[in-house]
Amino acid sequence: MYLVTVLGNLLIILAIRSDTHLHTPMYFFLSNLSFTDICISTSTIPKMLLNIQAQSQSISYTGCLSQLFSLLAFLVLENCLLTAMAYDRYVAICHPLMYPIIMNSFFCVLLVLVSLFFSGVNSLLHTLMVLRLPFCTHLEIPDFFCELSQVIKSACSDTLINNILIYFSSVILGGSALFGIIFSYSLIVCSLLRLPSSGRKYKAFSTCGSHLLVVSLFYGTAFGVYISSSVTESSRKTAVASLMYSVVPQILNPFIYSLRNEDMKMALGKIFGRISFLR
Repeated sequence: MYLVTVLGNLLIILAIRSDTHLHTPMYFFLSNLSFTDICISTSTIPKMLLNIQAQSQSISYTGCLSQLFSLLAFLVLENCLLTAMAYDRYVAICHPLMYPIIMNSFFCVLLVLVSLFFSGVNSLLHTLMVLRLPFCTHLEIPDFFCELSQVIKSACSDTLINNILIYFSSVILGGSALFGIIFSYSLIVCSLLRLPSSGRKYKAFSTCGSHLLVVSLFYGTAFGVYISSSVTESSRKTAVASLMYSVVPQILNPFIYSLRNEDMKMALGKIFGRISFLR
């Protein structure tokens, strides 16, 4: 699964970089999303595979904090990128004549940099708040990686401030991003309903289909983890739920964009054609 995730997302990035027809804001955000998916999987899976190979379930304190920081940073970054992609689709459909002016190269890079800033600050803040917590000598986390809520539960002191910070950042970052996506698509739907031609409606909305599937997968698994951890005390079920949002969306995203997008199919076809020619 890890190899498929890395290779699939690398192919998406390579296809976008090698095809000049794909040098547009939508595919610029998609290449950043693919890179983020690779980083999310790399934050957790290699250490898990190493532990399986070594028949060991241990991780160092520094390694745990590093894993927690990187996973949080890239999950929030993916959240922000999905919002930026929704805004890109809104401008493309609702303001097509202004699209090249609004979604210029500088603005697209700025959106990614702002997303990186917020994700970095958020993960650093959570990591520093965990750093101040005292832990017992023999610490066990009922998961295959250092998930923030599970690490906090294992602390030997009051964690009220940490829990408040989690809910606050979830509402501010996660809630505002989800609201932005819903608001963008509500405006898109209203704009499409005013189009006279059903063919144009289908063509316009089909460009949003892949993004909607990825958004549904990302938030669906995240809500599934939240609900699962709220209703069950089983560490096995919690670990399986965590696996769903840290592995499954990342492995499926390349397939969603490559199978539903004709431009991506053509770009990938060119890459495989070059590889066959070299052989």
